[in-house]
Amino acid sequence: MANGLISAGATVKWAGEATAGTRPTSGYTILPGVTAVPAINQDANVKQTTPINQTVNHTYTRGLADPGAIGLTVNDYDAFRTGFSAMKTAYDALDGGKQMWVELAYPPEAGLASFYMPVEVTELGFGGFEVDEVMENTVNLIPAGAMVEAEASA
Repeated sequence: MANGLISAGATVKWAGEATAGTRPTSGYTILPGVTAVPAINQDANVKQTTPINQTVNHTYTRGLADPGAIGLTVNDYDAFRTGFSAMKTAYDALDGGKQMWVELAYPPEAGLASFYMPVEVTELGFGGFEVDEVMENTVNLIPAGAMVEAEASA
């Protein structure tokens, strides 16, 4: 067995809740064209609590986790646009407190759990372009809850 893992076969998928507050475990749809997913850090926002009489080191306390907006880099082509449109339409149709979930899935042969997070799906912007370069765009997702690790969806 290799000592590393490559991203070939990894996917970003989405699904809306059927029941508010219950993460979907199946029925996820692949968002086509994703070429990069940033690291999502769940470290707490650290707050300095150093009293003025401290003479050696600062002291700290944990604040809230702040992963920030998640920017997925995508190839901007018709299959991506169709897939994103379906995702955004499904997100906009959610009601009754239901949320959209994103699954970040490792390649199946890795045998690893996926990471899931409820998100808000923002409007797609203009990705720009350069001479002789691939047309790219960014899908910005706003975390709407904590990320969880669980078995990959079916």
